[in-house]
Amino acid sequence: MEEFMPMATAFAKNHTLIVVAWVAVFIMVIFSFIKATTSKTKVIDNAEAIALINNQNAVVIDLRSIDEFTNGHIINSLNLLPTEIKNHNIGKIEQHKNTPVILVCTNGVTSTTSAEILAKQGFNHVYTLKDGLAGWRAASLPLVRK
Repeated sequence: MEEFMPMATAFAKNHTLIVVAWVAVFIMVIFSFIKATTSKTKVIDNAEAIALINNQNAVVIDLRSIDEFTNGHIINSLNLLPTEIKNHNIGKIEQHKNTPVILVCTNGVTSTTSAEILAKQGFNHVYTLKDGLAGWRAASLPLVRK
């Protein structure tokens, strides 16, 4: 151990950029872990979504555009745009605050932000579908057209 510290110090002096990058990555990993464990929302896969829909009457909220929604969506899902959620225009889903709500977008990215907003607006059981509708389609799960 006595010879390690001088070598580590010399390495850090000679490779400052690498050391700073590793420290930044370490901090981001810790931040992501803490954020995930304290989040009021949860990312679920297709099987968990199906179980919530079938067993707990979860409401699926599709965040895609109206055109995308009409071209294929999960059965009984409601179409709501992320801007409507952000602007507190959630009249369609207001009555579902105590029901599990599954947010679905194209690829699972947009739904995370909207899920956090809904949780702040008083929704108790908010979930996002991992990989969004792209993952749903990839698993060959059924879609309906409107």
